[in-house]
Order: sequence, then C-alpha cells, then structure tokens
Amino acid sequence: MNFFNTRKSLLVAGFGSFPGQRTNPAEILTRRLERKKRVFALAGIDLHTAVLPVDRFALSPTLSRLFAETSPDAVLLLGVAARRKRLTIETLARNRASILRPDAARQRPFCRFIVHGGPDVLHGSGAAPRLAALASRNGLPAALSHDAGDYLCNESFYLSLLMDRCACFIHVPNWRGARLESAARVILSMAKDFALA
Repeated sequence: MNFFNTRKSLLVAGFGSFPGQRTNPAEILTRRLERKKRVFALAGIDLHTAVLPVDRFALSPTLSRLFAETSPDAVLLLGVAARRKRLTIETLARNRASILRPDAARQRPFCRFIVHGGPDVLHGSGAAPRLAALASRNGLPAALSHDAGDYLCNESFYLSLLMDRCACFIHVPNWRGARLESAARVILSMAKDFALA
C-alpha cells in the first residue's frame, strides 16, 4: 500500500429522468462534470460519475455497486427540486419514505421506513455551510436545507450516510440553458472543494 498517495476518489451521482421531469438538470450536471475528469485529475481527484435510477428497488443495489467499484472518499449526490429557486445543500437525511408517491417504475415502498431499525436522522457532511457560501460567492444563489423530502433524493442521501460515506446532497432548481451552464461551473468548484476537504 502506498501511504504517500494523497489522491482522492470522488463519486458524483445525479438522478435521471422521471415522469414530470423528462429532462433532469441533475443528470445534465452529472454529465457536464464527467467531461471534466482531466480537470479533477490535475487537482488530485479521481472522478467517477453515474446517473441514478428513479426506481426505489434499483437504487440501493446501484449505490452499493458504485461504492464497491469506486471506493469513494466523498460522494456528491444531485437531484432536482423544481419548486425551489436556489441551490439547496441538504444537511439531514431521514429514515422515511412516502408510501403515496410512486417512483418512475410506478412502485411504492412497502412501509414508511427506508431501513427498519435504522437511525431516524443522519447528518450530512459538515462541509455543507462552506459549499453554500462558495456557491453564493460565485453568484449562484444557495442555501442550506433541513428537509431532503421523503422521495428518492432523501433515500439516496440516507443510504450513502448509512454506509459510512462522506456524503453531500445538492438539490438543483429546474434550471435550463445558460443558467444551468453557469451552475455547472460553480458546482465543479464545489465538487473539487468537497473532495479535497
């Protein structure tokens, strides 16, 4: 083992399309970052990217496989929050799931808990305030959020933290065009900062 290897492994995973959101800005941002692997490599970061399924029964196995394949030091998750006006960095993941909201495969959870007997609340990375400040300094409106919802965004965040990963979840408004391109540049800086912290 090389104890002098200071390279970091960063996994960026954004959710794909689903009914009502045929083009998910989270997926677009993930693919934009994927094209910047060389930029990350020059900063000492091995970047891995993935598009997550909006399918609750595929989500956990997908995350487990990605973690096994990439051994990430940090996990940055991206999802869309169409009604929000600002980028929101989630600070809490809750052990809850809505039995009323079907996923893209029209499946509903069997119960209100993501993991039976799991902690009620898991706290995200302490980097969240710094990342929100970094976004704001770069002209991207951002705030902290204490409610990741009860859908798959919250579930992916909860599972990542439960698997003892340094994880951060960012909700992106339903931005398009130049606004999304600008956000991609800022999120690249945020991702690098998060990976190297």
